[in-house]
Amino acid sequence: MRSVSVEFIQRQQHVAAIESLLRQFPVVGILGARQVGKTTLAKQIAAVAAPAGTPVHRFDLEDPDDLARLDEPRLALSGLRGLVILDEIQLRPELFPVLRVLADREPLPARFLVLGSASPHLLRQGSETLAGRIAYHFLPGLSVAETGIAALEGLWFRGGFPRAFLAPSDLESERWRREFINTFVQRDLPALGSRIPAPTMRRFWAMLAHWHGQIWNGSEFGRSFGVSDTTVRRYLDQLTEALVVRQLQPWHANLRKRQVRMPKVYIRDSGLLHTLLALDSQTAVERHPKCGASWEGFILEQLLTLLERPEERVYFWRAHTGAELDLLVDRGDHRVGYEIKRTSSPRVTASMRSALRDLELAELTVIHAGDHSFPMVESVRAVAAGKLLEDL
Repeated sequence: MRSVSVEFIQRQQHVAAIESLLRQFPVVGILGARQVGKTTLAKQIAAVAAPAGTPVHRFDLEDPDDLARLDEPRLALSGLRGLVILDEIQLRPELFPVLRVLADREPLPARFLVLGSASPHLLRQGSETLAGRIAYHFLPGLSVAETGIAALEGLWFRGGFPRAFLAPSDLESERWRREFINTFVQRDLPALGSRIPAPTMRRFWAMLAHWHGQIWNGSEFGRSFGVSDTTVRRYLDQLTEALVVRQLQPWHANLRKRQVRMPKVYIRDSGLLHTLLALDSQTAVERHPKCGASWEGFILEQLLTLLERPEERVYFWRAHTGAELDLLVDRGDHRVGYEIKRTSSPRVTASMRSALRDLELAELTVIHAGDHSFPMVESVRAVAAGKLLEDL
């Protein structure tokens, strides 16, 4: 894969979304995992704003010089005009009350773009202090819409962190991901308020990788760690709140069938998943028992980015009879379903028919690894992963 600078990936979908939010709200927060590209995205937004005549001011809250400039935050910020960027806002939560005061000025001389790794404290502080004044935009890893569909397999193997995807070689990509995991558990999680020892969290994260794509079972994890179900659930929640793990919630319908009520867990980034599983090549991934689950999680993340649905409107469904659906999207007036298969010849299954009938789906789409998209039966179509951007 040819090396490309991170700066050259123009994340236009996210730039447009944030520009729209900045027109509506005095404060906009970009939240995402560490190293996912928040700072680069803010620079792209600033590059659009500055030529249009908007002054841009940036503060990096990991930079001692910028921290010194904010010793008196209200004094430092109140005189600024245009766009003010505050990077790593979770390091200075006491700025939120100041932003509330500045956001209520009339006329409004400046708008604020705050960047931070998601944390319970960050979300709670921002939501309570800036209620009605702030909108959040969650930034995922790179998607096929940004890398191009030709890079689909490479994106699956390396994952969507820009520096992992754009590394000059698979070896350097794997080395970056390995260092990211070590730094994340040793430094970043504690900075977000975690008190769990780094070796414990590293072991838990690796064990969770082997559970990728399955229903959460706190009892089994608790037995493995010699702690209570609630303790391991706290481990899971901390990784989820840091945006490196997804808990996909189950759909509950008024059916006679008993339904699963625990979430499915996924490592959000497929590259991190492969590193946690010690898979250092595409061939190793293809031969591993978790290959199908890895592909499912990867395509799931692509779908959620492309469909642009809020997380509280997407689910999975599974009945105790064995019928299941990988992704259920609630569109308000109707529901659509998605099945993800690492196969080139998908077939309509009894489980799909059950999901169509019991969930009253308007449509069911099967995303597969083959080359062609085609109708399967009424209300069911197959879409090739390589044609996601065209046919979805």
